[in-house]
Parts: sequence; structure tokens; C-alpha cells
Amino acid sequence: MKKLIFLLLATLILAGCQSKPASGETITAAGGSYQDVTPDELYTMLRDKDFTFINVHIPFAGNIAETDVSIPYDEIEQNLSQLPSDKNAKVVLYCRSGRMSQIAAEKLVSLGYTNIWELKGGMVKSVSYSAGTG
Repeated sequence: MKKLIFLLLATLILAGCQSKPASGETITAAGGSYQDVTPDELYTMLRDKDFTFINVHIPFAGNIAETDVSIPYDEIEQNLSQLPSDKNAKVVLYCRSGRMSQIAAEKLVSLGYTNIWELKGGMVKSVSYSAGTG
């Protein structure tokens, strides 16, 4: 009986230590929706990165670690070749403060992309970025 209680407690403790997957807030846009993600949720997502991570800020002001590509937010449509060809693939966008990545997210949703995530508050809310890397 003591072993059973110990195993049950251990299981509960371990389950409580698991990271919660990012759920994000759903933002409705013309043609669909995208997810806002907080800096804490992004940090969790980056541990098991399964997405294309894009900096859309102009002028360039540095990247968050693990960034895959930088594409100016107002040139996102002209640079679709740098995005996954599968419009259902997960893409996470960010900029310095959040506005440019919102515009890019809305554009991608209007073009039929279905798994777009946007860093709420941008790079200034995230503590882990390195200026000058590209």
C-alpha cells in the first residue's frame, strides 16, 4: 500500500513538473486566425522547436536565438519562397514591439496559412535576443 501511494505521489509530482504546451490567444484576421504567444510560451516552444521562426522587423535590430530567417514585414508576400511550402506548417513571427509581426501574421493568414503564431509584445518583451546577428 505504501508503494502504491508513493508511486501515485511521484506520478502526480512529475506530471506537475511538465511544461504546458503553448496555447496562445486566438486572433481573428481576414481569412482565418493566428495565435498570439507570450515570451514564456515561446521559450517553452523553442525547447522542442518544430516551427520556422521569422524576424519581420525593419530596420534590422537583432534576432532572438534560434531565428531561422529575417524577412521585412512589408515584403513577406514577395518572400514566400523562404517560408515552408506547406501552408499548414507552423510559422512563428516576431518583430521588435509586435505591430509589424501582427501585420505579417494577418497577411499570411489572408494568403491561406493556417498555423501562424505571433510573439505578443515582440522582441522587447523577450529577454533572449542578440543584436547584430543575422
